Amino acid sequence: MLTQLTVNNFAIVKFLELDLQPGMTCITGETGAGKSIAIDALGLCLGERAEAGMVRPDSDKSEVSARFLLDNNPAARAWLATNELENEGECIVRRVISAEGRSRSYINGVPVPLTQLKSLGQLLVNVHGQHAHQMLLKPDYQLALLDGYAGHHLLLDEVRQHYQQWRQLQNELNRLKAEQQQREARRQLIEYQVQELDEFALQPGEFEEIEEEHQRLANGTELMQECGACLDLLYDNEETTIAGLLQSAVDRAEGLVSMDSRLTPVLEMLNEALIGVQESHSELRSYLDRLELDPERFNELEARLSRAINLARKHHVKPADLAQYHQELASDLARLNSDEERLEGMEDELAEARQAFVQAAEALSQSRQRYAQELGAKVTNSMHELAMPDGRFAIEVRPDAQSSLSPLGIDRVEFMVTTNPGQPIQPLGKVASGGELSRISLAIVVISARKVSTPTLIFDEVDVGISGPTAAVVGRLLRQLGESTQVMVVTHLPQVAGNGHQHMVVSKHTDGKTTETQMSALDESARLNELARLLGGDQITDNTLANARELLRH
Repeated sequence: MLTQLTVNNFAIVKFLELDLQPGMTCITGETGAGKSIAIDALGLCLGERAEAGMVRPDSDKSEVSARFLLDNNPAARAWLATNELENEGECIVRRVISAEGRSRSYINGVPVPLTQLKSLGQLLVNVHGQHAHQMLLKPDYQLALLDGYAGHHLLLDEVRQHYQQWRQLQNELNRLKAEQQQREARRQLIEYQVQELDEFALQPGEFEEIEEEHQRLANGTELMQECGACLDLLYDNEETTIAGLLQSAVDRAEGLVSMDSRLTPVLEMLNEALIGVQESHSELRSYLDRLELDPERFNELEARLSRAINLARKHHVKPADLAQYHQELASDLARLNSDEERLEGMEDELAEARQAFVQAAEALSQSRQRYAQELGAKVTNSMHELAMPDGRFAIEVRPDAQSSLSPLGIDRVEFMVTTNPGQPIQPLGKVASGGELSRISLAIVVISARKVSTPTLIFDEVDVGISGPTAAVVGRLLRQLGESTQVMVVTHLPQVAGNGHQHMVVSKHTDGKTTETQMSALDESARLNELARLLGGDQITDNTLANARELLRH
């Protein structure tokens, strides 16, 4: 429920603070006073488009805020919790517009994108403007009204999910079919390449291993010669060797240590060096004993290296990456083969998905037909109350599971009406006059509003084109609606305004230089005068006051 609206420097409003009550609040005022200005300001808080012209002249910014109590709005509370913006059972939305037209949006003091503000706004308020009846002629709007009245959100979600699954499969099948020829040509090429690489069977890391072995065999003779020379230097030479020289140094160091123990570390290092030479000699001897000159193995490695290099060049990769490339090609081939298998089984899968969608859509269609009869009967009764005694309203629901497939189901919905005796029922736009269309629209809105969960409903001059007894009926309908839902009504009709639980008046003042609109709640006496003004103009008489008192008797 909207509890407070605060407006600063918006259009011709300098400052306005309204405290709103439950029930039906009527807003009246002289023509041109700006009766809808509070509704326009509230629209900004709900995410409507902002413009620089909305900022009051000589002001650098305009600011509008609205406070809502969410006790009876679980959907809004859930939205705030999901977006981590909750605030203990209430919500404050605020919009700031600069003189250049830029705007900032806030929910409970937190800056948010305009899309978020608009998303929340749809859960807080429903606005029905004076041109809303024109929307009634649009098939999509007619379908949405019927679904809203019937509470079809769960059925619609199910239908949408099945439709999306079916369309995704259809798109995938179309893609696979369109790419089939190109995919088969690529599959054959990759199959040949994989077969060629399978036959070569280079393993990960193998190229580096055979390259190293090939280098060793290519330098076998030189390796033997150099190893022999090293062995001679270390130990095997009959003349001077490193081991012999180190042994002599060790012997002398032992003598030195016997004379000065501080040289013990030197002796230890010489012993370690001698041991290192002995171990190096042993390792080198073992290596030389294992070293073989194998021309046959060398030729085998030469051929394998050459083949690997040629294949790598053919596939534009490095030889060391050939094994990895082989694995990637094999994966591509498996995927292409899988696509072919997928294509073979998709026709049945697609038929099953379509059938699941049609079944869900048919269940929705049957529910629509039931609620269409119910809503049609209720609107017909309201038409009789609204000075159309011979009127009849019906909703045609025409299912077509062959051609009318959409995320909304399989139905074509059309509002039908007859307003005169003997006249056949026809589509709404072909029969109803502007005034009749306005009354039918109002009846549908009031009837539907009794079933929706939005706590605040705003009717902005939806009573245009009606008067007299019909206006009184409209007023009573809106008051009844206000017993269970907060209703705000901008009206010029005293018969409607007299039914409000709360009455506010809009006035415009000017000093010749600036103009300002003000809005205030009326007490009982002021309200009586305002209703008398609406009845008789500026001249308030005893008769208009008496008529005004009559309007206030509920």
